[in-house]
Amino acid sequence: MDFVSGLPLSPRKKDAIWVVVDRLTKSAHFILVRSDYSLDKLAELYISDIVRLHGVPLSIVSDRDPRFTSRLWKKLQNALGTKLHFSTAFHPQMDSQSEQIIQILEDMLRCCILEFEGTCKQYLPLIEFAYNNSFQSSIKMAPYEALYGRKCRTPLYWMELSKNKIHGVDLIRETEQKVKVIRDSLKVVSDRQKSYANLKRKDIEFEIGDKLFLKVFPWKKVLRFGRKGK
Repeated sequence: MDFVSGLPLSPRKKDAIWVVVDRLTKSAHFILVRSDYSLDKLAELYISDIVRLHGVPLSIVSDRDPRFTSRLWKKLQNALGTKLHFSTAFHPQMDSQSEQIIQILEDMLRCCILEFEGTCKQYLPLIEFAYNNSFQSSIKMAPYEALYGRKCRTPLYWMELSKNKIHGVDLIRETEQKVKVIRDSLKVVSDRQKSYANLKRKDIEFEIGDKLFLKVFPWKKVLRFGRKGK
């Protein structure tokens, strides 16, 4: 999960979007919030918009936003039995899924507002619907189909879905097959990404007493030793 902030104010002064993504099905929720919402308010939204629909997750991956590292948020997740995992600073690969979906969300918002005008509040529900019904190459189907085991009934598929109804044991069997396809596809994608990343990495061995530079933040200026403030 992550936040998209700095958006134009909506009529109710909301200026951020809380992005929550399921790692398995890739389904996403885009929740319009205010940047100054208290942790109590965010916890309330989490229960009403996420837990109510999907149950309690086993784990959550997020960045080290002060809201996610706060004592209140940790206590809430501990009470629910959810493990918290935080991405490493300047290592976006760990939470790349949220970053990719945020890019898609921003592109879709920009397109809707430029084309139809208005505010993000008007189009956010439609954008969420459109995203969850778009084919994802990583899981070989749309997030909606992966989540519910069937295609979403829309004007494009009314006739097709009315003729192909699946019930009972067949629905369970097909859902299990889809979950297996998703897991296999995600493993292939993960292995491919790992192989690409490893091409740029080299195994380096250090011995006791070796001196090295440790990069702790992305320095963009010229580094001059022996001079203060540089």
